[in-house]
Amino acid sequence: ISFQAHLHELEKKAKGKLQKQICQVVLDHFEKQYTAELRDAWSSVRDVLTSPWCWQHAVLLNRFSQNPGLESSLAEQGYHPAFPAALPYLPAALRCYSRTAPGRFPAQKHQPGRLKDYYLLNAASLLPVLALEVKDGEAVLDLCAAPGGKSVAILQCACPGHFHCNEYDDLRSRWLEQTIESFIPAPLINLITVSKLDGRQIGDLQPEFYDKVLVDAPCSNDRSWLFSADPQQAVLRLMQRKELSSLQFQLLRSAVQALRPGGSLVYSTCTLSRAENSDVINLILNSCRNVMPVDLSGMARGVSQEFTFLSGMQQHELLVLPEKGRAWGPMYVAKLKKVSST
Repeated sequence: ISFQAHLHELEKKAKGKLQKQICQVVLDHFEKQYTAELRDAWSSVRDVLTSPWCWQHAVLLNRFSQNPGLESSLAEQGYHPAFPAALPYLPAALRCYSRTAPGRFPAQKHQPGRLKDYYLLNAASLLPVLALEVKDGEAVLDLCAAPGGKSVAILQCACPGHFHCNEYDDLRSRWLEQTIESFIPAPLINLITVSKLDGRQIGDLQPEFYDKVLVDAPCSNDRSWLFSADPQQAVLRLMQRKELSSLQFQLLRSAVQALRPGGSLVYSTCTLSRAENSDVINLILNSCRNVMPVDLSGMARGVSQEFTFLSGMQQHELLVLPEKGRAWGPMYVAKLKKVSST
């Protein structure tokens, strides 16, 4: 058979295999909720989320390791810089490559004592980091830091005076430590504190201490939930989903407490769910008088070639919608600033 026909067979097999793994109970739940919330946008988003063979991966280079041939080999494989230079904040040291073709660049194994050259990620997960605009010398808190991709990205952008990476979950916390170890050289690691605190308590423990806080909150992970192998676990997740927004609100409130006046925070999730996104942010804006929204429209305009956003959002928030050829997201990002002490 011809190469094309062979390829077609392979794709059919892959589709058959992956089709079976879609968890119907989750899809039905999403179908109902997201048809109501996203209207016309949902059907094309659903097509991407249920078609893993069209998912894309970006490559974030590690500025702390030297691999001279890496950028040219990425270029040979059709990769280009993921972010245009015209952004409000884009440090030269942050180098991320993407391509429209699906598939992923080969991953690197963890080798003790050797730094990895790159981190594979969903390009949309760098938007919270770009929105945070970390500068050298700042005190920075990554409140829910595992698996560590955003922490690593922050350290590509700047050298904080103090960097606190927190992860409450024991297993995920070990994963976070390994990520940091794999990407960050020893002298810099001394500036990083890794803790396993309940993020809801950090505001009380360290009030008004940080210049910047990232709250990449625990959320419904739409992409992976659709492929839950265990239908009972899926049903349980969907039932517990309602409780997530109250946890997210408490984490945000703690983050606001931990911010010094004049400091700012970015809240992000990888769900499309309004209850975990805009609703949580509106609740914080309505209940904390000392918090103001920060306009993200400049960043959104700057990256509009690479990402598709839901229209009709407010200026301090954006929601990345996956679509074919730009299969990034879902990713919700909102930015707030603390104007005075509580």
